[in-house]
Amino acid sequence: MAHKSDRSRQSGGQALQHRIEKMRAQSLKPMPTEMGDGKTPGGSEPKAWVDCGWGRLYFAQTYDRISDMVEALREEKPERRDIAFYVRDPHVALSLAPMELFLDPSHTYRLEFHAYKPSAKRFSNFHIRRLSNRSDAEGVNRIYAARNMVQVDPEFFWDSRDSRNLTHFIAEDDETGALIGTVTGVDHRRAFNDPERGSSLWCLAVDPQSSHPGIGEALVRRLAEHFQTRGAAFMDLSVLHDNEQAISLYDKLGFMRVPFFVLKRKNPINEKLYAGPSFKTGLNPYALIIVNEARRRGIQVEVLDAEAGYFRLSFGGRSIVCRESLTELTTAIAMSRCDDKAVTTRLLCSAGLNLPDQTKAGSDSDNHAFLKAHGSIVVKPARGEQGQGISVDITDEASLDAAVHAARRIDDTVLLEQFCEGDDLRILVIGYECVAAAIRRPATIAGDGVRSIRDLIERQSRRRMAATGGESRIPLDQETARTVARRGYNMESVLPENEYLIVRNTANLHTGGTLHDVTDKLHPALKEAAIACARAIDIPVVGVDMIIKDPEKPDYVIIEANERPGLANHEPQPTAERFMDVLFPHSATTDQRSGPETEG
Repeated sequence: MAHKSDRSRQSGGQALQHRIEKMRAQSLKPMPTEMGDGKTPGGSEPKAWVDCGWGRLYFAQTYDRISDMVEALREEKPERRDIAFYVRDPHVALSLAPMELFLDPSHTYRLEFHAYKPSAKRFSNFHIRRLSNRSDAEGVNRIYAARNMVQVDPEFFWDSRDSRNLTHFIAEDDETGALIGTVTGVDHRRAFNDPERGSSLWCLAVDPQSSHPGIGEALVRRLAEHFQTRGAAFMDLSVLHDNEQAISLYDKLGFMRVPFFVLKRKNPINEKLYAGPSFKTGLNPYALIIVNEARRRGIQVEVLDAEAGYFRLSFGGRSIVCRESLTELTTAIAMSRCDDKAVTTRLLCSAGLNLPDQTKAGSDSDNHAFLKAHGSIVVKPARGEQGQGISVDITDEASLDAAVHAARRIDDTVLLEQFCEGDDLRILVIGYECVAAAIRRPATIAGDGVRSIRDLIERQSRRRMAATGGESRIPLDQETARTVARRGYNMESVLPENEYLIVRNTANLHTGGTLHDVTDKLHPALKEAAIACARAIDIPVVGVDMIIKDPEKPDYVIIEANERPGLANHEPQPTAERFMDVLFPHSATTDQRSGPETEG
């Protein structure tokens, strides 16, 4: 015999299954394709749609004729992304416009409010509020751009701030005031007098640079509780079938799959969803951004070694082999100049550029003398990439000896370099033009008063890996432990709530660093120095690393040049487009933006 609690679970499960089966049966009732009586279900408004800024959201259940819904999608304006939601008979709609429409590869999820349980935990370091001013709108667009989503005219956000149909919530960092997340909701009753009392979630996006856990969950809960208090019965959403991080969140919150579909119009924004299998499998984000741009231009792509990022591009009789952003246009001489940091330093000094004092590591006494002369130094292997073997802000002899030993595991030749205070700036030069610039900040965690520093680092690493396709993580190594110890903690310490801790002194993306775009703020002197660096090395594509005080001021020192910079790190700047312009100047450019998918 089952215990009472077991019987309750069985009863609840049977009731839930019954609701799902009833919903599925209702959803599969055929919709007239041409004939209709002009009435919509339950007396809701006919042919209902809502302008969401990125495009129109059409409620397919209010269209008496599928042909009318198809015609509505055909009226989509340029650079917009219209969506038909709650499509019950997508096969019929596609038969009417097979060359113009496609079935979106997304799942629909529903949260029944009668079964929803608010969270007992309190989210730290940020708060959720309504969008309230024009700067908020600009912050939302910044997050959209970082997540490759269609941006919205800021005036639309401002004009719709008091809308009865749309609700915009944002997450704001308590310390900095920066926007770190956003979500939009649609009230179906107010939009089209929905007899089902529904609502839906759209454009959930979290700043991939944020160190705070739980932002996505907090935004979803805030929107759900908002609609619940308005008397809504449920909240639906559409999420790409392979967005595992978001789907995991929705499962956790109690969402259930429901049998509704989404139709969209074929356009450049949606192309990656209907153009067939891409080269995504096996290629990292740095190769993929280039391959996708090539395919958009009609350039033939042949993947030679996906694991190493090698591929061949062919167009109009011209063929170029690439390894991510490194191409055959970069000579072996230029590459060797970048590869050896000591050679880079001598070359750039000869060109009259500003560099920190540098020497090769030698005997312990010589190394200690260099440290004494400068007070604080950087130790790095002469050859290497992705921040491997680099120790920053070394101030004592014991740490110096350990850092030199660690660097020699990467390369036999180790360099000692004067440590310069300031921000780490990466300027991307393509075709001897500055295309993008970003401040690179070291990995930072936010305390919650509960979890250990080790746990917070591991959680932060998982978020960074999810946001960067596995390219960014914080190593739990000697350098991280040293950085933590210098700030008075160890890896098992519990970081107080609302306290931020830098856990890595290097700002490389691969070691958990974050990038913050400053392209529009860059001082002309910094641009000139970056271009002069590229010309001195004689390299067509290069990432120039500087230490600066302020991107709007001319002061700098160059610390490195990278012959294979990550173009994907600088979105939404047009890095892949400018890269392809250099390789194939006669190929056509296309719109790069993607659409309003939900993100966990």
